[in-house]
Amino acid sequence: MPDEPENRRDFAALYRATVEPLRRYLARLLGDAGEAEDVAHDAYLRVHPTISGQRAEKPEALLYTTARRLALNRLKRRRIAPFVNGASEPETTASSEPGVVQQVMARQELEQLEEAIGQLPAGCRAVLLLRKVELLSHQEIADRLGIAISTVEKQHARALRLLRALLPVEPVHTATSVAPPAAKEAHL
Repeated sequence: MPDEPENRRDFAALYRATVEPLRRYLARLLGDAGEAEDVAHDAYLRVHPTISGQRAEKPEALLYTTARRLALNRLKRRRIAPFVNGASEPETTASSEPGVVQQVMARQELEQLEEAIGQLPAGCRAVLLLRKVELLSHQEIADRLGIAISTVEKQHARALRLLRALLPVEPVHTATSVAPPAAKEAHL
């Protein structure tokens, strides 16, 4: 590196000496290692002209002060618009995962569906499962089962018709029983 100007070597030395400690410091401050890397990068970009021009008496202090201010600005933006720019949601928001009640209802509906599929005639059941589970076309099903395409179409239609008859019209978890009295009377 003897060919490089002195100011470039100074900045490179500063970078090597401070990059990891600065990222750890920012990660503790921001609570996110990825965001800490971004802020550290921005801080190095901002202080580079000053440090390269040798106008900074304490380059490390300038770097940390700049990085801290950038991190605090980011934290402020997070509080103002918590869901902008992919920032993580605060822990106080509702989970996007289904609740226990929804999971239980989904299991019940799945059990009803499995039971109804089990009651279908063997040919209808085979065609339905190949179409809906394996996502095969009517032609692929006909080839696999060794039957005509028209038979596959008829079996598929019959399976769907029988399922509609076997399954309840409304799912078990509907809120009809919680509807206001006026709404119930209107349906009578």
